[in-house]
Amino acid sequence: MISLGDVFLFMLFAAGAAWLWRGHGIRERALALVKQHCSRFDIELLDGNVALQRLTVVRDARGNRRLARIYGFEFTVTGEQRLTGTIQMFGSHGGRIELDAHPFEPPAASEGNVIQISDWRRSHPRPDEQRHVE
Repeated sequence: MISLGDVFLFMLFAAGAAWLWRGHGIRERALALVKQHCSRFDIELLDGNVALQRLTVVRDARGNRRLARIYGFEFTVTGEQRLTGTIQMFGSHGGRIELDAHPFEPPAASEGNVIQISDWRRSHPRPDEQRHVE
């Protein structure tokens, strides 16, 4: 016969399995956000993964205290040095991504694409400044 205690243990086990399954989906979402962040700043994500560091209560962007999963990852800029970073996940929503201090080079300005505003204004007069010749 099934007792109430057996049902409770089964429900507890099912809830734990569901929590772990959801956590795996959140981890995959965190990995996608980190990959996107790394490609945006032209840095390389090492090992292609994120790892759960801790569950904690932190303040979100609005200043409210929320339960967050903190995932850690490693990246490199030069290829010689392994640096660490973290991402906060509030459920399936990404939070702050923090990176260790690292060297970076600002994008070089190309002279070929620069247009002087005075030259542009001369070649594109406003409609109210155009002269009508009759």
